[in-house]
Amino acid sequence: MASSTLPSLSNDARSRGRAPGQSRLTVFPPPLARFTVFLRSAPSPGLARQQLAPPPPAPERKQVLGADDLFHSFTNSPIPEIRQRAAFIKQHGACPHPHHQPGGGAAPAHVKFECPDCGIPVYCSEAHWADDYEAHLKICDTLRQINEDDHDLRSGRFFPEFEYAGPQMEEALINMTNWDTFLYTRNFNAINDDRSMRQATRLLTYPITIASIIHELSPYGIKSGGRLTAEGLKSFSALRYTLHPPKTGGGLDIKNLRVEAPAVRLFILGARAESSLPRDAWVQLAHLFPRSRIHLIFIGPESMANRDDEFPLPPRTPTNPYGAIVEDRVWPTMKITTIVDYYHTLHKANYFYPYDPYFDCFVLFHPGLGHPSSSHEWEETLPMLLETKAPIIATGYTQADMERDIDWVNKKAAGEFDVLMEPGQNEFRSLRWDLNDMDPQDISAGNWGVWAFRGKRYEATHKIEEA
Repeated sequence: MASSTLPSLSNDARSRGRAPGQSRLTVFPPPLARFTVFLRSAPSPGLARQQLAPPPPAPERKQVLGADDLFHSFTNSPIPEIRQRAAFIKQHGACPHPHHQPGGGAAPAHVKFECPDCGIPVYCSEAHWADDYEAHLKICDTLRQINEDDHDLRSGRFFPEFEYAGPQMEEALINMTNWDTFLYTRNFNAINDDRSMRQATRLLTYPITIASIIHELSPYGIKSGGRLTAEGLKSFSALRYTLHPPKTGGGLDIKNLRVEAPAVRLFILGARAESSLPRDAWVQLAHLFPRSRIHLIFIGPESMANRDDEFPLPPRTPTNPYGAIVEDRVWPTMKITTIVDYYHTLHKANYFYPYDPYFDCFVLFHPGLGHPSSSHEWEETLPMLLETKAPIIATGYTQADMERDIDWVNKKAAGEFDVLMEPGQNEFRSLRWDLNDMDPQDISAGNWGVWAFRGKRYEATHKIEEA
């Protein structure tokens, strides 16, 4: 079970694919699993004894805010981290009043005035807030919800929504129609209020978004409106064949030993916030595919961002050329590897070669493929991804964010890829809204939309020679 008390999260900035200085990075609680790394030599006996010593008891968290005391202005918040966040927003956020827009006649100005209804700095002055009040009303209620959710997360209360379900009984089918049916059929603790549901789905959206597409009981299908294309059915059927193998009658004794298929490799490229997700959340994938092995591979230059205190990067050696961090005790059927490097560097070195559509899948969470500040990082990677012929699942924060990525892929690889899943809203998106501290008017939800594509497979044709 995951810890019921969640450590404080950092700034809600959480995405790649933003202008310089606008990186959105959510730091989730440190993983609970033990690490295994490549060492040059065996550790000393003293170090081994130190590692075997029981960890010191965690200090008790004192509840700071009650359930009826979650609304506070960011500037006057009782939580120091939120007060610091208010100062950051005032330093970087721009006033959205028409007078400060191009052609408005006034120079750009930073936000200073906090709306009394949502408690977040949104305008440069009370006069401009009042003058543009109708426009602000469109997002005011959502901003207030973000305010209260952030205070709730740091309130010090007990979080039963972060106690995750264990292994699934094989006789009990999973209903992946939506969050409610999924949590119920997976035997999660009952979540009785909307705020707890928002907090829970903010973390679970990452593993369950993947599972909802590659699971045999996926809510996406080939029928009209199901969003899966004919090519998508081919690709994901191959993965499902591996992820849902038939029973072989295998056992632990010599007579019942059976040959096992290789692990299914899920490459999470451009990994950032998702790489620091609690390991109990990722283990949900192992529970959904109990008869197969899963190898999660986080790849990206920021895949260990803000985790230096948790675990230092190992040196690069001939036996570990890319400084991979391997967590092989997450679950008996799951292993997690983190590599702080670009995927195209590993691809050129054939580090993961060969690729097999039955065993490999790529996932891009909010990659910012078409964003001006990050698209150049993907130009070299995209052709290599298409070359593998493995399915590629991509998500977006908003409809516009997702469409911008699709337009960029169409521009860079027109005619070289097949759409596996039509773009649209993700059934397992985060139900919690998040705020861009660089622009308080920019609100979005994690994994709001999802689509999938793959490098085109060319079929050989034979030309009949004329006599």
